[in-house]
Amino acid sequence: MQLTQKETDLLKDLKEQEKLFTEKYQKESKKATDPQLQNLFTQISKEEQHHGELLKDIENGTAPTAIDSGSQGKPTFTATYGMAQNQNKEEDSFLCTDALASEKYASHSYDVCVFEFKEENVRKVLNQIQAEEQEHGKMIYDYMNKNGMYS
Repeated sequence: MQLTQKETDLLKDLKEQEKLFTEKYQKESKKATDPQLQNLFTQISKEEQHHGELLKDIENGTAPTAIDSGSQGKPTFTATYGMAQNQNKEEDSFLCTDALASEKYASHSYDVCVFEFKEENVRKVLNQIQAEEQEHGKMIYDYMNKNGMYS
């Protein structure tokens, strides 16, 4: 598979984004107070790392025909904070709000790129990654909603 210069440039941007998000979630997992949120960020970090590996495969000329999402399943949350306000909730809420904004950005980036690649298999992989980014956002939203952080 031969990539165009534009495709190569887009892949480079996506790979850098996935590397950043992998590191971001690793760091945010350590900053989070609630163990459920720590586990969620750790899970998402691993999935972002998997996305980066898929992008490297594409860059090296191979696009998987079907991808293993690497997903560990959708977690369910119990309320840690509920409606109560405290410093830990404020800090975890900030991390979640930042993470949710990142997932919105990532999903948009993949949405644009799906239309820019000529190879059908590559578009399918990018579309699957986009769906997983949306699922990350949904998991973060679910956590926030359960803990009275989203209005």
